[in-house]
Amino acid sequence: MMKVAILGGSGYTGFELLRILANHPQAEVIAVTSRQRKGEKVEKVFPGLKNIANLTFEDPANFNAILKADIIFSALPHHASMEIVPNLLKNRKKVIDLSADFRLKDAKVYEAWYGKHTAKGLLKKAVYGLPELYREKVKDAALVANPGCYPTGAILGLAPLIKESIIDTGSIIIDSKSGVSGAGRAALLDTSFAEVNEGFKAYKVGEHRHTPEIEQGLSLIAGKNIKITFTPHLLPVNRGILSTIYASLKRARGKGQGARIFNIYKKYYKDEFFIRIMPEGAFPNISQVKGSNFCDIGFKIDERTGRLIVITAIDNLVKGASGQAVQNMNIMGNIPETTGLITPPLSV
Repeated sequence: MMKVAILGGSGYTGFELLRILANHPQAEVIAVTSRQRKGEKVEKVFPGLKNIANLTFEDPANFNAILKADIIFSALPHHASMEIVPNLLKNRKKVIDLSADFRLKDAKVYEAWYGKHTAKGLLKKAVYGLPELYREKVKDAALVANPGCYPTGAILGLAPLIKESIIDTGSIIIDSKSGVSGAGRAALLDTSFAEVNEGFKAYKVGEHRHTPEIEQGLSLIAGKNIKITFTPHLLPVNRGILSTIYASLKRARGKGQGARIFNIYKKYYKDEFFIRIMPEGAFPNISQVKGSNFCDIGFKIDERTGRLIVITAIDNLVKGASGQAVQNMNIMGNIPETTGLITPPLSV
């Protein structure tokens, strides 16, 4: 039985970790911390976990409670995570970090988008935790950088196409739509009900922090630098990310092209339980993945323009955050990867 601690557990990702791990047969949460909620019962902060998570939020300064765990999830904000992770590693703990602090390999790139980095020596050592691409590296990792939600859907949708040189990598446009939970649990005007309900808007156009993470992931697959156009939007729903990806085909026309692309996806993800490929012309819906660790992928060839349109759907709090983190934990713990994660989507 793996002993688990969660740092910064009073947000949405903390809730999802507690919810998922409550049904995990080989993991036990022994400590969960929160600076704002220290001393409060978890069930008071998350009433839905009453009779499920019988824990009290610890003071983050209580380092001894944290060190009793075998594996530690850091759901702390950017910058806060880099302050504590080095000490955890020195104490030979395995860490899965859900912030952006260790996702980018180049410190200069990190600092251009997020600000000063105080643990630059760990950037090269951290393993990017996208299991479908880096499973073998995750197995032996001490520090896993859990991917961002937008990058997860985008990279999984594009990886087979780039690997097989199907598309012009200079033509990629990613148009993503996310539920409001992606902004976190803090009370913000822009994500309040009155502001979001019956609305639909783009935000951080041309400057979203997930842009360099997506570009890094795609560039590693291609073996060359890739630049993308990425525009996120805010949907008036709680959770889910639908990404519509456009790219020009290298071979724009030809009989059987659709079947060829379908087979490329099926072959690339043939052993991946959490990736579901839809037939050409069938498209994902965020309702199909809600509450689950699945990533659904569909595509359509636009014969008129010679472009390929790929659509992916994930739950931003599960495959885009906590579910993927548990998937990584399973790999690191050498147990079946789907353990605790085979949860059918809440389709209604």
